[in-house]
Amino acid sequence: MATNTSLRITRLQALIEHPRTGDAERAAAQRMLERVLNKSRAGHGRGDRTYGVRHSRVGRHASLPRIADMIREDISLARVMFPASATAEQLSVIDPIGDAPPGISFTVETSHDAGIDITICRVPRDWGWDVEDGVESVSAALRALSGELAEIMNGYNRDGSDIGKRFFARVQVDGQTLEW
Repeated sequence: MATNTSLRITRLQALIEHPRTGDAERAAAQRMLERVLNKSRAGHGRGDRTYGVRHSRVGRHASLPRIADMIREDISLARVMFPASATAEQLSVIDPIGDAPPGISFTVETSHDAGIDITICRVPRDWGWDVEDGVESVSAALRALSGELAEIMNGYNRDGSDIGKRFFARVQVDGQTLEW
């Protein structure tokens, strides 16, 4: 027999996956599901293990290609879901993925047996880099974007002294690694 928590998780997942669920309702259900999952995981840790917020979405024995697919889906959803701008009465929400220039694209690859790489492609020079006194550096906007991508990717990861990482993660642009 299902426990109250597992029944609630099942119902929230059904609501999230239903095609006629509205965007606002889906987002609220997703936040509620993540709270339930985080609360249920909090008491089950061993040692100093840490699990990302999305770790349980793909399952314990998921392959790296499946995890890469989920990361791709999350990035695609973030690109189309949140690019709305605030009106004068609303607070402006900073969303590095949604606010990135529309020409930017992302590739998510499993580079080797234990690694996932996100590569940011077609970054406009004037948006992605700052030039000061002839020295070129990564802009704050591109750093925020890479940090957000790393957060999504690390949401599927785990770590701890008694368990190894599920995978090694890297966000890069033009051959330069921005996030590990």
